[in-house]
Amino acid sequence: MLINLLPDFFAVLSASDRVAAYHRYYATHRRILEPYWHNYVVDPEGPHFLEVVRSTVHAERDDLRLMLERTDVEALARDTEAKCAALLSLDVEIDTVLMIGVGAANAGELVADHRGIAFVCLEHFTSTQNPDTQGLGLDPEVIPLWIAHETAHCVRYTSPSSRSEMKALIDDVNGYYSYWETGRRASLRELVLNEGLAVETARAISPGHAEWEYFGYARRQYARVREMEPLLIRAISDDLDRAGLGLRLKYLSGGMSDSARAIDDGHIIPERAGYYLGARMVEPAIAARGLSWAIRASARELGEASRSRVAGASA
Repeated sequence: MLINLLPDFFAVLSASDRVAAYHRYYATHRRILEPYWHNYVVDPEGPHFLEVVRSTVHAERDDLRLMLERTDVEALARDTEAKCAALLSLDVEIDTVLMIGVGAANAGELVADHRGIAFVCLEHFTSTQNPDTQGLGLDPEVIPLWIAHETAHCVRYTSPSSRSEMKALIDDVNGYYSYWETGRRASLRELVLNEGLAVETARAISPGHAEWEYFGYARRQYARVREMEPLLIRAISDDLDRAGLGLRLKYLSGGMSDSARAIDDGHIIPERAGYYLGARMVEPAIAARGLSWAIRASARELGEASRSRVAGASA
């Protein structure tokens, strides 16, 4: 189901007391906004919440308003929902949320009470970098790419036919997703495959973009990851069946120091290199069984399908 929070957010900006209005907006949409803050921003009960709210509601947003005048974001989202439903044989309700964030992730996935939520924060898709909003300046034409990416995660986490480690971990805590807890408990193999499947879903749903855009890379970063691929495969191989938040941050996060991403031979793992490695790992399984099957498969099943595909091609 498509949920458009833009009108309510713009009502906040029109209020005489914007901070108070944001608090009301947050309370009204708490099911979505509370896990968004917990997973991608700061603790909404913590000391920095009010500081972030103030900067958010007083930011200059001419770039966003201009983009919305030119782009029918609801039509983009609805078309992407329909394509994802067909490609992934959707068997579960997922919410697609259009919203204005607080300068954190450009898009992300949530699960609240066993229901998947794929959100995009439109301040990042105005084609113009905006220091007031921390907007990344992405082109609005890549909005479908990111909706598809996050929808793939939601299917893997919530489909009744999913055999993924992520679904089991989320079910264990009454159907709520935590980036931090799954990062601590899920194997690195599951986390990397999870991102690779989402990348390949985005590629299938929204073809024609530059290769690096599917990974959230800049062009130079993409070239560097490809150049280092053999070294990265060797580096990650010993860690794939381990779990730990540090591993998730090392291979799948931005903002980590060079020392945190260093490997034994002195090389530095490029930020979020695991997205590329995951996509490479799932390609044979998708070719063998299709995305609808792969998005629900366990890590073991994906490995077996990939080995079978490679063995068949070599015979």
